[in-house]
Amino acid sequence: MTTLGKLSFWYADIGLPTERRAPLPGDSDCDVAIIGAGYTGLWAAYYLKQQDPGLRVTVLEKHFAGYGASGRNGGWLSGGFAWNQERYAQTSSPEAVRRMVEAMMGTVDEVIRVAEHEGIDADIRRCDELMVATNPAQLERLRAEAAHKARWGEGERVFELDAEATRARINIPGALGAMGISGVARIQPAKLVRGLAQAVERLGVTIHEATEVTGIAKGAVSTTRGTVRAPILLRCTEGFTATLPGLSREWLPMNSAQIVTEPLSPEIWAQIGWDGHEILGDFDHTYCYCQRTREGRITVGARGIPYRFGSAIDRDGTPDAETVRRLTAILHRHFPAARQARIDHAWCGVLGVPRDWCATVGLGGDGIGWAGGYVGVGVSTSNLAGRTLAALALGSGGSLTTLPWVNRRPKAWEPEPLRWLGVRAMYRLYTMADRAEAAGSPPSRLAALGNRLTGRG
Repeated sequence: MTTLGKLSFWYADIGLPTERRAPLPGDSDCDVAIIGAGYTGLWAAYYLKQQDPGLRVTVLEKHFAGYGASGRNGGWLSGGFAWNQERYAQTSSPEAVRRMVEAMMGTVDEVIRVAEHEGIDADIRRCDELMVATNPAQLERLRAEAAHKARWGEGERVFELDAEATRARINIPGALGAMGISGVARIQPAKLVRGLAQAVERLGVTIHEATEVTGIAKGAVSTTRGTVRAPILLRCTEGFTATLPGLSREWLPMNSAQIVTEPLSPEIWAQIGWDGHEILGDFDHTYCYCQRTREGRITVGARGIPYRFGSAIDRDGTPDAETVRRLTAILHRHFPAARQARIDHAWCGVLGVPRDWCATVGLGGDGIGWAGGYVGVGVSTSNLAGRTLAALALGSGGSLTTLPWVNRRPKAWEPEPLRWLGVRAMYRLYTMADRAEAAGSPPSRLAALGNRLTGRG
């Protein structure tokens, strides 16, 4: 029987925390208060203490450290750039955007360095990323994306595989080719966030769990347990930002879901291949993301039902039946040898999407900082965001504080029901485009229409 929700399979793998950190005991003071104990907040705390060990840093978390996307994601440490380079260039320069691309790529080595230094065992395995094309329209999109990445500074790590070379790596039916990206890694995300929380505590950071933030104002964070006063406040809530007072239209909480199989037999793996443990996706507009876990399972992730009306959040990662069905269909299509495998777990979570689909990090003159809008590549992006927040909070300057995403403020999303209608229409158009292309049509204009509808394109 498939386990639904309970946050994620990653926590089923290591166990949910049986003891929670103490909530805020009442009013207090510190130098930096961080809202959210996910990757972003913990990385910010880590680098703050690395640069100034005497700094008093407090992290406030509604549930427990790693409750959100940090403990539920697909485990892709990709260092990828998932946003619109041209948009960033409009307010900076192409050279500045290439510096940001380079900084993003560097997050893979940085996360691995810290994990090794802090003794964090997160099932990290260096590998390649493969994005597979299974019809001519996808193959055309693959070649355009490879050229695009080369133009913006990722050319040295991007390569293309033909059909034979692709199937030699992973035997996906109908594969016509793949875009490969070197220098990435697979991780177990809950292990990483748990280890990172323990690492910052060893540095002297205080984490208060079961402490819900009810208000953010200059110099003070109000919670259900008391008020924390600090000159610097950092909002690190990503997809949960819409749950904070006054921020329901700041970033849209996009839903994403995953399933995981039982451990597969050596005979099934012999049919599939995947000996390189690559992180794997495809060129569908409604793309999927997959990994081969340390114990020989396959995880498959995709958007499912992409958005809940009113920026609603799931209940402890419990997905709906239709989403599980869609994910299972993707598993069977790409890995028919695993068709009889049991689905052990299905779960979901939210990621943050700004109105212009471009991530942002910054610190205002009122001392209130923010980071998020990662649009699904938060494992690596959160590390760069945490380092940047630390530099901004300490006023230490440096190259990170001049990157194009710093102090970028996109406009708010439309009120309901407009944003619900827009996002649902976009994904409906994506689905129609994928069906047409699978039937042999050239690259569909429906997807471009969907992108224009929500400002993604």
